[in-house]
Amino acid sequence: MLKRPFFWALLAIFFSPLLVAGLIPGGLELRVVPAHGGKPLLVLPLEPGELFTIHYFHSVEDAPIWEVHSLDNKGRIFIEEERYLKFGAGMGKMPGVGHLVRRGDYEVITDMHEPTGDFVLRIGSPGVDHTILWRGTRTNLSALAPHQAVQFSARRVSFLRQLWRRVMPHEATPAKQ
Repeated sequence: MLKRPFFWALLAIFFSPLLVAGLIPGGLELRVVPAHGGKPLLVLPLEPGELFTIHYFHSVEDAPIWEVHSLDNKGRIFIEEERYLKFGAGMGKMPGVGHLVRRGDYEVITDMHEPTGDFVLRIGSPGVDHTILWRGTRTNLSALAPHQAVQFSARRVSFLRQLWRRVMPHEATPAKQ
């Protein structure tokens, strides 16, 4: 029969790597959740500096717009770039922020790196098609939650959770198409 100290030592040896993996920082997780609460519409595992894009069609101009975002290593959200065909309501250069350049038909504000923090976005109807582009996937939020306010927030996750999500992705994490 095992003596208790030996049993506890075996348990400590077995579980200590899991405990350490649960305590050390891993990656980041971006969550898009209805502002009034509820299950996440989208959960994206991200690395610091990795980009995700909000693409939609301007509700007045019906012109495509891309807003490129990133997370820093603390999980803070930044806007990195905006791209659009023409100035529309609410669009355009902000003095002192980024550089305005042309890419073909598009005006692009590059090098913005402006903190947005967690933010709320009112999702447009189908046709506006607020769509999240990430790692080759497209998630149309206008199809999931038209006319709803959603909260974008990010957080750091442990190394253990990051490993677990690689094996068992969150149900709201899009699969590569």
